[in-house]
Amino acid sequence: MRRNLGATSLRRTRRAADPMRSFDALPAPLRRWLSQAALPWSPASARKLWNRAIARGLGTDGALSALSRAEARTLARDRHANTNGPQR
Repeated sequence: MRRNLGATSLRRTRRAADPMRSFDALPAPLRRWLSQAALPWSPASARKLWNRAIARGLGTDGALSALSRAEARTLARDRHANTNGPQR
């Protein structure tokens, strides 16, 4: 199943936990951010970055900014996004 990762060089992984249950357990601001994210984040990786940012004392807005920066770095690493321009 390729779906939205069909035109990317990023690695795909399988999830052992129920992704919907994991998503529903996330804080509301993080769930809202994930619903608008450009990449298909797993709830576990999003929660990991969120918790790390909160532990550093960044607060909700700072944690969301940290997630946006992490997503931008990941998109910058994507070969297809850098060489082929915008995907249609």
